[in-house]
Amino acid sequence: MPTTARQRCHAVLAPLVALATAAVLAAATPASAADTWTETGSDRADPLTESQGLTSVEVPANSPNHYTGIGTIPIGVSVRGWNHVGDPDASYDGHVVEPYQADSGTRKMYRVEAPGGGWTEYTHTLGPGEALNNSWVAVSPDGQWMLSGEYGTMTRFLVFPTPGVNPATSPSADLPQVATVRLDHAVRDVQGCDFSSATTLLCSSDDPEGSLFGITKPLLQVDLSAAPSGGADVSGHVTALRQLPLRSSCSGTFEAEGIDYDRRSGILRVIVVSPGFCVLTDSKTYKFTRG
Repeated sequence: MPTTARQRCHAVLAPLVALATAAVLAAATPASAADTWTETGSDRADPLTESQGLTSVEVPANSPNHYTGIGTIPIGVSVRGWNHVGDPDASYDGHVVEPYQADSGTRKMYRVEAPGGGWTEYTHTLGPGEALNNSWVAVSPDGQWMLSGEYGTMTRFLVFPTPGVNPATSPSADLPQVATVRLDHAVRDVQGCDFSSATTLLCSSDDPEGSLFGITKPLLQVDLSAAPSGGADVSGHVTALRQLPLRSSCSGTFEAEGIDYDRRSGILRVIVVSPGFCVLTDSKTYKFTRG
């Protein structure tokens, strides 16, 4: 979520806390029947604790979904300047990774919860031209690699060793970027991505303009040329699948937030935050199934 949107949420929630063009469209590859996603239901998204992102957690067994929001940031973390948390992801052995950013500086932070509990922090020093924002993470199915995205109009995703899982990582060492996913089509304001297979990502975009794919707030699919690793860069083919649901009792600007694909059930979940005061009442986590 950008600063202006975060300020809007804080303004609404503060009392509670105290108490394409046609050418461009034609160039975008249409989704195949196998890649269609049908809405099947929704749950209310709590504006304090479920407004930024979510991930399904497989280990330990019967773990609940893990959500993030402005109310989930520990005080000990926020007082050190890490005042925004993005869309998390969980490795298939149960490590949960949360992406954090500050308002200024030269670092990003990834906070990792081990399957048995206990948190560890890993920081990454920005590379040349890298944006400070830290909107989301997506852990590869083998658990060893983590994709992370930058807010704004981008043609790449960044690849890191998964902190706390990849044996090359240490909380006492800088977390390095080891590769890049080169996208064949620009994306805008991606708020979350998750792997649905070793070489396929599903992403939620908060794009307010609609010029890139002919629709605002699209659900995107990114097909990778190979599974990410710590070696060579890979390419990513981007397809806009559909517009995310934009329904509320209030009119105004919606925010598409985090995304999760649960490989056990095949259910895709995406958070959409409602405009204005309705952020409190009818923000939703929408559910989708393939086909």
